[in-house]
Amino acid sequence: MLLFRVLKQVFKAGEGNIMWSSTLTLDLVLLGSLCLGVHVERTSYRPQSCTIECIQQGDPECEYCRITADDVQFSLSIPSNSPYGSCVPWPCHSFLGQETPEVCQHYVNAPHNISIEFEGSEDPLYDAITVSWSPSQFGIAFLRGFQVTLQALGGSQVICQLFLLRNNLSLTPAHAQTVYHSDLFTHLSLDTEYVVTIMALPVPEQWDRFHEKKFFFTRSCPEKNGLEECKDDWYPSYIEVHQENQDILVTFNLAPENFKIRHYFSSCFGGGLRNYTTIKPDFSVNKTHHTYRLQNLQAGINYTCEIAADVLDAVRKTFLVVVQHNSEEPLTSHITESASLIVLLSVGILLAATAVLTFTVVIEKRKKKKTVKTKLRPDIIEQYYEKKMDEGQCVLLDNNTRPPRLLICYSNNDGPAHVRVVLQLAAFLQKHMATEVHLDLWETLSIMEEGNIGWHCRRMKECDFVLAICSRGLLQNQKNKYEDEEPVKNPTLATIAIIGEEMCHAKALGQDLSKYMAAIFEYSQESDIPAILGLASRYMLTKDLPLLFSHLHGVALQKPGFNLQVDNISESGFSKLPAGVALQLAIQEAKALISDEQTEEEYVGIPIIS
Repeated sequence: MLLFRVLKQVFKAGEGNIMWSSTLTLDLVLLGSLCLGVHVERTSYRPQSCTIECIQQGDPECEYCRITADDVQFSLSIPSNSPYGSCVPWPCHSFLGQETPEVCQHYVNAPHNISIEFEGSEDPLYDAITVSWSPSQFGIAFLRGFQVTLQALGGSQVICQLFLLRNNLSLTPAHAQTVYHSDLFTHLSLDTEYVVTIMALPVPEQWDRFHEKKFFFTRSCPEKNGLEECKDDWYPSYIEVHQENQDILVTFNLAPENFKIRHYFSSCFGGGLRNYTTIKPDFSVNKTHHTYRLQNLQAGINYTCEIAADVLDAVRKTFLVVVQHNSEEPLTSHITESASLIVLLSVGILLAATAVLTFTVVIEKRKKKKTVKTKLRPDIIEQYYEKKMDEGQCVLLDNNTRPPRLLICYSNNDGPAHVRVVLQLAAFLQKHMATEVHLDLWETLSIMEEGNIGWHCRRMKECDFVLAICSRGLLQNQKNKYEDEEPVKNPTLATIAIIGEEMCHAKALGQDLSKYMAAIFEYSQESDIPAILGLASRYMLTKDLPLLFSHLHGVALQKPGFNLQVDNISESGFSKLPAGVALQLAIQEAKALISDEQTEEEYVGIPIIS
């Protein structure tokens, strides 16, 4: 295949259709290496400590080096409050100098084969990882290093590592098999989604796909330390059930003594009723296991039971219980009933045949009417159930449909507390509502490349939906725009104006306006929504999360006889998720701060009577 590709390009170059490209040169080098029998074994490099002078002199001992903030000073005009700090994309001349400016015009493609390796960490509350990757063969001759950035989804802090290759190192396409490793990333929160970005250096003058991203989750506490070391994640893993007359005896394992859990609870639901049992083990009898009794359960009914420690946000263990009929019944009752069964047997056979035929026809008709499909990906949300009045029906999932893409726009004029709420909302939408969220704080690198307005315009065209988070600060910005002599330097105003213009244009053409939405949090008012967004659908968060889910996925929440319930966003299930709790806490903090600010403003405005 390589020989055919080279001959094809040479033939085209001979006809004058295209110029002799760098890709053809790389292919010829690789083909020559194979023809000469040159074989480059797959090698692996881990960073070493070097100095800038050692790298510039091309010392063989400085082949792959880590660079810290103390090793180099930047001359770029990057603001001091940039989330990247001092670790920003280096311009080409920082590596190659002014002697060979033509080298800076070459293209270095993005690395590939990104892999996450979890490392041992003595701190049970945090995780640690290293990242590995391989360089692309395209532009590898001009490769001078890599930059690795790590950011938590829902956070603005960026961790950065910089690695350089010695100047006189000559790489060929055969070196694309080499694997490079990063240093250790430590103090990563457990069970948290991160994104790692690897960028090939030097950064070209014309920005293109020179970096690659990978999303991953850190290990949960049980995965890292074991269930017996995680109090917040612990649940009874051993359940044994057996029947004694009409009662059910349940044996389960107790929590470790260092957790200091002294009470448990169990609940069973079946036949339209719920049975609740409080459990207080006697640790003087057994410190590892306990047996309790479930009473007043009806025979022949399937019960779904849960057991958990009686603490806040405890993880519940689910098990099934079926009470069997008591086999110790008087013999006379069987004799009396047998006579009736013989008389009714002939009639029962005729009725059964008729019932089976009728039941089959009814079931087929109901299946055609009540089968519902949703455009969700099962790898993002695991369980969606559509519940009827008396029976449950599973919603079918479409594996071939990607999650909807959502752009979130907001104003940072309300302060860090409001920005933190937006971050937590974006993390919740992406993790628990099957949505691909695009937020400016998560794509700082692209914004530095395109500019704030350019990035928002591109994302607005690419995304399926646009959500404008309206607040008091956003409305105040609009007022300042017309009152002040100088315009407010906030790209959010331009973005909101573009959204309003797009809606008006779509309205004039009779197009669908469902792409655009406006939302407010509990600490904002509906009057905070600008008039220019009057045509957009409005939501109050977090109260209207189910409605937002229905809007994003095009799924009806209610039909005649049906009710769509999603555990992750229901009123009862929302507060049980870590991401949901984080969002609620952020809203409460922002609400308290805004309330204090309003109180101070009212106090200042009170006239003093002397």
